[in-house]
Amino acid sequence: MNTPSPAAAAPAPVVDSILSPAHRATTVGMVVLVALLAFEALAVAAAMPTVAEALDGLRLYALAFGGTLATSVVGMTLAGRWADRDGPARPLWWGLASFLLGLLLAGLATRMGMLVAGRLLQGLGSGAISVALYVMVGRHYPEALRPKVFAAFSAGWVVPSLVGPAISGLIVQHLGWRWVFLLVPLLAIPAALMLRPALAGPARAAASAGTNAGEADDRVRWASGAALAALLLYVGGQQHGTVALACMAVAVVALLWCARQLLPTGTLRLRRGLPSVIALRGVAAAAFFACEAYLPLLLQRERGLSPSWAGAVLSLGALGWFAGSWLQGHQQRGWSRQRLLRVGTVLMSVGITATLAVLFNAVPLLLALAGWALTGFGMGLIYASLSVLTLSLSAPQEQGRNSSALQLSEALCVATALAVSGALFALFVERAPHTGYVLCLAITVGLAVFASVVARRV
Repeated sequence: MNTPSPAAAAPAPVVDSILSPAHRATTVGMVVLVALLAFEALAVAAAMPTVAEALDGLRLYALAFGGTLATSVVGMTLAGRWADRDGPARPLWWGLASFLLGLLLAGLATRMGMLVAGRLLQGLGSGAISVALYVMVGRHYPEALRPKVFAAFSAGWVVPSLVGPAISGLIVQHLGWRWVFLLVPLLAIPAALMLRPALAGPARAAASAGTNAGEADDRVRWASGAALAALLLYVGGQQHGTVALACMAVAVVALLWCARQLLPTGTLRLRRGLPSVIALRGVAAAAFFACEAYLPLLLQRERGLSPSWAGAVLSLGALGWFAGSWLQGHQQRGWSRQRLLRVGTVLMSVGITATLAVLFNAVPLLLALAGWALTGFGMGLIYASLSVLTLSLSAPQEQGRNSSALQLSEALCVATALAVSGALFALFVERAPHTGYVLCLAITVGLAVFASVVARRV
């Protein structure tokens, strides 16, 4: 009888679960942090109308949203550099400290300027945290488990997207708006402490031996310049006359120049292929999030909805987004990514146009709600497809850089759209608020239509 050799008798290696004892604390801690970042972003969108009214800060309404995006550009760039050089621990703890300090500052704010300062710190921290978490996945999980970790991250976004705005509305009504900011640290700190063993343990060596330090420093400078230009755009929008035009003109030129250095060559010219993929992410996100920023304010001030019901409306968009994202991954018709993008951008254009109907009291509110759900469905088709295309159009050694460019494009475009729409809103909020709403939402329709044009160049 042949006796099997030890090698032949050895069982096939078993891939651990992301919830196995070796990974459970790290997985749970990371997913909780992702969920808290998602909840805070959506909860603030639902609570901001009440906050702006309580602090008499409608003129700074857009800056409270877009400022976080501007500073997140710096946070992402710094964290990427630190993580490549020293591992993810430093950017994660630095980002968490900045995020929590921003939450406390915003929650204790006595005037709108103080709240905006807190939001800027939040953006700096959230940008660093998001990058650090992605690096942790690469350093501490085997390749076979990484898709499952990212699937868990997606779940961490879905649940807050569905219930976060409504919960935020209830918190505002029954506890007060300050607790939208002050409750999050109570969960964020324990979640981060669960990551200490993974951060203290030996991580895989960084694959950055060939990283050009000078190039990394340049990217940090360009990112800082882009953030300052975006903030100047917001400040200019709050001025009047020649000063406003001068500030905004300088800011736009500086923002375009910095973006040109940070994004792949040809992105601003909509060159076919990857540059148009990167550009489409920014344009589509700007259309969606600029509309989302003003929708709760419009529903509460013009249609008389309570904060909780206005928050529930945002959940319709999140539910549509989840449905679109699920469908693009399970559709059986064999549609190409390009076709999914074209369909998604058209649906988003139609949905935002229908959402505009909420401006007219004679139109049933149900039409606008259905329009927002359709907008989210279109974004679900677009968002995931762009991520897939970015990786498939990138060489292995360029996937990290191009994925970063995808996020930078979104942050810069959304910040710019909110700044411009905020300037228009501030101009009309005192004497003709209805006109301000029309102009702001008209910008989002124009961006959605433009996204459908860019989609044809992918």
